[in-house]
Amino acid sequence: MADGTAHTVTAPDGVRIAVYERGNPDGPTIVMVHGSPDSHVVWDGVVALLEDRYRVIRYDNRGAGRSDVPSRRSAYAVARFADDFHAVVGALSPDGPVHVLAHGWGSVGVWEYLARRADADRVASFTSISGPSADHLNRFVVGGLTRPYAPRRFARALTQLLLLTYLAARSVAAPVVRANVGASLAHARPDHRVGVPVQLVVATNDPFVRHYVYDETPTWASRLWRRDVAAGHRVQLSHPRTVADAVAEFVDHVQGGAPARALLRAQVGRARDTFGDSLVSVTGAGSGIGRATALAFAERGAEIVVSDVDEDSVAETAALIAARGGVAHHYVLDVSDADAVEAFAERVCTAYGVPDVVVNNAGIGHAGSFLDTPAEQWDRVLEVNLGGVVNGCRAFASRLVERGTGGHVVNVSSMAAYAPLQAMNAYCTSKAAVYMFSDCLRAELDAAGVGLTTICPGVIDTNIVRTTRFDAPAGRGGHVAGRRKQLEVLFAARRYGPDKVAKAIVSSVAKNTAIRPVAPEAYLLYGTSRIAPQVLRSTARGSVM
Repeated sequence: MADGTAHTVTAPDGVRIAVYERGNPDGPTIVMVHGSPDSHVVWDGVVALLEDRYRVIRYDNRGAGRSDVPSRRSAYAVARFADDFHAVVGALSPDGPVHVLAHGWGSVGVWEYLARRADADRVASFTSISGPSADHLNRFVVGGLTRPYAPRRFARALTQLLLLTYLAARSVAAPVVRANVGASLAHARPDHRVGVPVQLVVATNDPFVRHYVYDETPTWASRLWRRDVAAGHRVQLSHPRTVADAVAEFVDHVQGGAPARALLRAQVGRARDTFGDSLVSVTGAGSGIGRATALAFAERGAEIVVSDVDEDSVAETAALIAARGGVAHHYVLDVSDADAVEAFAERVCTAYGVPDVVVNNAGIGHAGSFLDTPAEQWDRVLEVNLGGVVNGCRAFASRLVERGTGGHVVNVSSMAAYAPLQAMNAYCTSKAAVYMFSDCLRAELDAAGVGLTTICPGVIDTNIVRTTRFDAPAGRGGHVAGRRKQLEVLFAARRYGPDKVAKAIVSSVAKNTAIRPVAPEAYLLYGTSRIAPQVLRSTARGSVM
């Protein structure tokens, strides 16, 4: 990427700072400050996503890139980095406040600048990545080590101290580390409070600054937003889109725009329902478990995207949510069509953002032994019940991982996944495949901070029996009709409705439950499948229509 227009700014101690400007000259100004041992190019990926709308100023910290390299250790004290920031802003944006995005030691320098209350009004907003205030870090470490009676707090403070000590020991060639680690632990201001809007982008896998260090930041920042990202120290390199979106949403809001949903969710201290400021997508939401689940999430504050192959029914679900004061958007979707699901995901994410919870619920029932079921029908059951889940995960899980800020996937299986029935060969097979697919995917998503729950309902009173196809031997059509009626009566008499499954789904997402049977019989068969699987296999032999 081209650097743009180059400038040279002289700091108060005579050090020359190389500054680069690009982007939209009429947009809000964003100043990006890198950490050590990087240079301004560490922001290239983020700049490419912001330059159409914002004026972007980057500079090389002293000792980096094309800026001067002082020889004195004292020249790298954090106060000098604050001086450099002041000089750059004064030279390139003298007429108004700027928005700041800073990382690592660059962020530490901006915190230092904000401690100078006379100058803080030059900053309209501050987004900090992997670089806490030296004062706040001191209070966390020293304060924790003086509280041995609080074991968890003490252990965390000791862990952070050891990480800082290790960082200093291995950074013999980094003057900024040598000049500041010891000093930051030796003393701190008694009251380093910040009045400007502050947004923390917290790298939960940062090996140098642990995520819990920021838990006490609300004490010092009266207007605070926090976004945790499953990433290492340099989030701007691993998740440039996430950083760019976070900054854009923050800047636009500070400039007077309505807050984006993700920004509302990040606001510290904001009162909200369990799933307030969240977006939830539910497939198969035209009736039954899907509709009940959509309603349940909406009641807990979520904005809902509902989809179903039947347009009238899914529109009715959206209307029910709206009538109860919620917000819903409905789509027609055949989950067995991979291209259609990908296009649906793209439309949803472009219009509303990546859903925080994705419920892959759509499915069809089927009854009949393997030899009595036409090949195309057997394949269709797998295309919808398994393929629909796979397509939904492929389209949305990748976006959740790329976003990096967590989320949850719910795959609706069935107790039929672990209860073999010869009279439901295709259905049991499809749900067992969903169960195993989910187990495999859960391990993969966990590393990215995305949860996955497998829901296994038992006998639930929905319209599934009425819509289920029955395949039976020739000449037994009358028997099929009678059997359907018997099952409808059985399911209705069970009085275990889809609202209970919906409640289980909502609870499982909140608790990040891995596998959740729903209904007593589902739990019973789940336990039996673990303890005495042969019992279920024997039962399967007698399960004929």
